[in-house]
Amino acid sequence: MALTRELLAYYEQDREHDRLREGRGRLEFWRTQDVLRRTLPPAPTRLLDVGGGTGVHAEWLVADGYDVELLDPISLHVDRASRLPGVSARLGDARRLPVADASVDAVLLLGPLYHLADRADRVLALTEARRVVRPGGPVAAATISRYAGVHEAIYLGSYVDERERQTAHTSMTDGTMLSLGRGFTAYLHDPDEVPREFADAGFPDVERYGLEGAFALYGDVNDWLDDPERRAHLLAAQRSMESVPSLLGISGHMLNVARRGHNLDVLLDELNGEDTGHE
Repeated sequence: MALTRELLAYYEQDREHDRLREGRGRLEFWRTQDVLRRTLPPAPTRLLDVGGGTGVHAEWLVADGYDVELLDPISLHVDRASRLPGVSARLGDARRLPVADASVDAVLLLGPLYHLADRADRVLALTEARRVVRPGGPVAAATISRYAGVHEAIYLGSYVDERERQTAHTSMTDGTMLSLGRGFTAYLHDPDEVPREFADAGFPDVERYGLEGAFALYGDVNDWLDDPERRAHLLAAQRSMESVPSLLGISGHMLNVARRGHNLDVLLDELNGEDTGHE
C-alpha cells in the first residue's frame, strides 16, 4: 500500500476489522471465499496474503489447511493477525515483497491494488507477486469497481450531498476517489483495465469474477445473508453470473485471478533478464 498519513490514521482506528464480518460486507467475504476455494491449489500449500489486514481471510485459510504468511504495512493489523492460531504475520510492502523468488504456491492481493493510485505501483505489485509465486501458481487480486462510488452513494442516501455526488462521478471518470468519510484516496478500476495491468506484469491471461453483483445494493440483502438457506441461494445466483462481462462493473468488488507461466515461460523470462532474484 501507499502508506500515507491519512491511510494510517484511518486503519489505526481499527474500523476495518469487522467490515467483512458483519452486515452486507459478509457478501463480499463469502463470495471471495467461494472464488478462492475454486481457484487456489489444494491444501496443504504455502500462501502469501499481501495486505491481509487483521487476518479475516488468513483465519479461514489456515482452518482449511493452508500455511499462511500475512504481510501488511499497518502495525496494528500485523499485531492482530499474528494472534490468530497458525498465522505468521509481519510488516511488508506489496511493491517489494521480502520473499524469495518462486517460493510460495499462491499470492493474494486482496487490498493493495485499490490503495495504489499510480498505475506503475499497481503493475509493480503484480510483478512482485508473479516473482514470488511458483510456476503455475495463482495470483488473486481484488479491485473496486469504477462505478461503486455512485452505487454506494445512492444506497447510503449520501448522493443528495453535492460533494458526495461530485466525488462519486469523478471516480467514474478517472478512477480516483477521495473517500470523504475516511480521508484517503482510493483507486477504482474499470473492469477492462484489469487485463491490461496484469499483462504488463507478465500475466497474459486473467479470469475476472464479480463478487457481489447487484445483490449488495438490495435493501433486504442482510435478511438473505442471515438465513443460511437463503444465503446459499444468493451465493449460487451470483456465482451463475460472476464472469459475465457486461455485469462485472455492477459488483462493488472484483476478484481477478491469473497464473504464472510454467517452466518454459520462466526459463524464457530468466534469459530475458526479467527475474530480479532479490529476497
